This record gives sequence, C-alpha cells and structure tokens, in this order.
Amino acid sequence: MQILKFQNLNSKEQEQALKRPAVSANAEVKVIVEGILKEVKEKGDEALKEMALKFDKTKLDAIKLTQDELENLASKVDDELKMAIQIAYENIYKFHKAQESEVIQVQTFEGVTCKVLTRAIEKVGLYIPGGLAPLFSTALMLAIPAKIAKCKHIALASPAPLHPAIAFVAKLCDVDEVYQMGGAGAIAAFAYGTQSVVKVDKIFGPGNAFVTEAKKQVNNNGVAIDMQAGPSEVLVLADEKANAKFIASDLLSQAEHGVDSQALLVCVDENLAKNVYDEVFLQLEKLSRKEIAKKSIENSKIIIAKDLKNVIDISNQYAPEHLIIHTQDPHYVLDKILHAGSVFLGEYSPESMGDYASGTNHVLPTYGLTKAYSSLGLADFMKRMTVQELSKEGFKALGPIVEILAAAEGLDAHKNAVSIRLESLK
Repeated sequence: MQILKFQNLNSKEQEQALKRPAVSANAEVKVIVEGILKEVKEKGDEALKEMALKFDKTKLDAIKLTQDELENLASKVDDELKMAIQIAYENIYKFHKAQESEVIQVQTFEGVTCKVLTRAIEKVGLYIPGGLAPLFSTALMLAIPAKIAKCKHIALASPAPLHPAIAFVAKLCDVDEVYQMGGAGAIAAFAYGTQSVVKVDKIFGPGNAFVTEAKKQVNNNGVAIDMQAGPSEVLVLADEKANAKFIASDLLSQAEHGVDSQALLVCVDENLAKNVYDEVFLQLEKLSRKEIAKKSIENSKIIIAKDLKNVIDISNQYAPEHLIIHTQDPHYVLDKILHAGSVFLGEYSPESMGDYASGTNHVLPTYGLTKAYSSLGLADFMKRMTVQELSKEGFKALGPIVEILAAAEGLDAHKNAVSIRLESLK
C-alpha cells in the first residue's frame, strides 16, 4: 500500500495514482461468455444444469425452486439473522417507498396539457451473486424496489445450491420465481428465456467479470440492464483529527470484497497517513478473508493532499462508488462533492451501514461512472411515458405554429396532419 504526496507528483503521476486496477483478461472473458450465451440460447435448461455441475459442483433436477423448497430453505435461517434482515428490509423499504413520484401535469399553452406518467417495467430478473459470499443483502436491494414499483413478474437467480438467507429474502419480498443458476449462464437465461426461465425485460444485479461481460453482451443485443459495474471501490476523505482505526476498518471493509477492489485514503496529515497505514496491517491479520483483502490492499493507496480543497478536487477527479467523509465538518465537504455513488458522512457512518441496513441502495456505479450514472433506485424499475392532450381551441391556436416549424424542416406530411385538421375546423 503506497503512501504518496500528491503535490510532489507531476500530472501524469497524479493521473496514475488515481487509476483503477485494470480489469484483466477482457478478451478471454469475452470469448468464454459468447460461448456460454450461445449454449444457453440453444440448449436452455440442459445447459444451465451442466453449468451448475461444472461450476457450482451441484447436480440439479430442476432450475426453478418450488414454494415448498423455498420454505424449507428459508426455515434454516436462525431467528437472530431473520430479525436483522427484517429491520434492514423495513429501512430499505421506507427509503425506496419515499421515491415514488406523483403525476406531473403542466399546461404548456392555453388548451395544451402535457403529463409525465410512470409505469413499472413488466418483467425483471434479479441476479444475486453466491460465490465467495452469498449476498442476501443484494437480494433486499433489488427485490424491495421491484416490489414497490409493482413489476408484474419478479424473478431472482443465484448459484446452486441456493443459500437459505437468499431464500428467506425471496419469501419476505414475495418474489414470483426463484432459480438456481449462476454466472453468465443466468444472465443468458434471463435474456433469452429457457424451458423453465421466463425471459425478462431488464436484468439487475452485480457479479464477477463473467457476469459483467454477459450483461454487456446481452445489452448490446437489446436486453436492458441496470448498469455495467466494475470492481468495487471506496474513497475516504480525512482531515488531521480523523480516527485512524475507523479509517483503516473502512478501507479493509472494501478490500475484502475481492482481489480487484480498491480502497483509497486522501488526507491532509502525514501522521494520520502513517497511523492508518500501520492500523490497516494490524487489522488485516485478524480477517477471515485476509488473503483476498491483502491482494486488494496492493491496489490501494494513501494520498497526502496539501489542503482540504485539494482533497475535494481529488475526490471529484476520482468519482468514487463509495465516498466516506471523515472530517470535522462533513457537510461542508459534501456541498462541494460533484461525483459519488453513495456518500457516508462522519465517523459513525461506515460504508457497512449503507451496504446492509441504513436504507440506501448498495448497487452503485463504479470505475468513474458516477460522473454520469446514479445509485440504483425505484426509478430504475420504472419507465416514463409522456402524454399530451389538446383541446379544439388549443389545437387551433398552436396548429399554425407547428405548420411553420414542419414546413421549415421540409416535412410535408407532418404539416398536413395539422393543416387537414385546421381546414376541418373552418
């Protein structure tokens, strides 16, 4: 883990300091995923069962779980975890329910009324990773807004064998169908449909390089996706009074996600930088996922900036997925932040809270995409329709204006659609 003084670097070195780890083996992953998509498209359930055996070491009789099987799995979750999931559910539900939009209606011209209506995406597929860690928290983040949006068909997929906590969340959120399938194969099944899997209109959820590539490829062929997310990342901003132990724990909570995750600290104090560095390696030794976190820390850096303004500038340049602000006045800093997926203010707002139970969504854009994309929310499960209605008087008043505009563009049929009506009103 490097410690760098930002002002001592030239512009090229500064750019390099804020560079994400390269997403490896792109060409190889692309070819493998192409083959998987083709196989699922041609062989359907049979291909999914073969992949479950090959990748998940599980022999499946069926891809889709019955309600009895789900009930049986969900019953294996202990009461303490059920209680914690229920509280997280309530907080996430409350935050996303508040995002419901009212009908927008405007009279733009006398006799001309325009509206914006929202409608739920009809069929959605929720992908929940289940490899290194079964992310039942992601099931909450996806299924709750889908339910609030009133999507007619909500399907959830996770690798076999399905984790009991994911089954519990599926039951809690009243998911319509649950499939045991993982990786690029699951994305293909959602995109094209199989004998057991219903084709969906939009696919949601994070995953490894193969899942990300599969989402990219099906998106290129007309299937909607939530976002093309890369490896997870956190940026911590700190002043000289920040708590080194807290910061180290925040960096490591990101680092344990995967070997290609990145954790950065940008601070103004050299002593704090050294204390955080020491604390990271002390805490690292006690982690169950120590080897994963250790490799991730190799991609991570501590950057010493000249002042708080420089700290904020670096953050806006990096545009992080998660941004934690450990300063005496975090609201002052927040007002100047332009790009971030999810922001955590003050020393008692670790990223873990948003990942699980504060109420915000943890499905976020990465790799600098926060400059143009937002965190997942209720709106992602819906689409907008515009509506216009003109009274006879409104049409007579606005019609001649549209005739002029259509004629100027040389679109005679557009003009005629107005002129014929105006003539009929004489």
